[in-house]
Amino acid sequence: MASIFTRIIRGEIPCYKIAEDENYFAFLDISPLSKGHTLVVPKKEVDYIFDLDEQTYAGLMLFAQKVALAIGQAVPCLRVGIAVIGLEVPHAHVHLIPLHSGSINFSDPKLKLEKEEFERIAAPIRERL
Repeated sequence: MASIFTRIIRGEIPCYKIAEDENYFAFLDISPLSKGHTLVVPKKEVDYIFDLDEQTYAGLMLFAQKVALAIGQAVPCLRVGIAVIGLEVPHAHVHLIPLHSGSINFSDPKLKLEKEEFERIAAPIRERL
């Protein structure tokens, strides 16, 4: 059965897409820790990030870097943090999180945003890519 991320990539589940190329996909997290929190995934469905082949892993990080730089330009923050946890969804993914303090804490309360707010956040990030 396809992961929720594969279903998002296929367009079966809507998302707030930030970027896409033939191998990678980036979209806003719908339960963000901060405005602009983005997930970056390979289109190849592999559960554990360190099981990715070298080329896919390196490409994922390069794609994530481009997205992170755009987030940093579009979203006021100290910097964009990166985290890989890999337990929530069985599909390798990277969290890019605009930081307003010196740490990332996944137990912090998640933001509740309306559709219009997600779209207001996504548009300037996309413009910078």
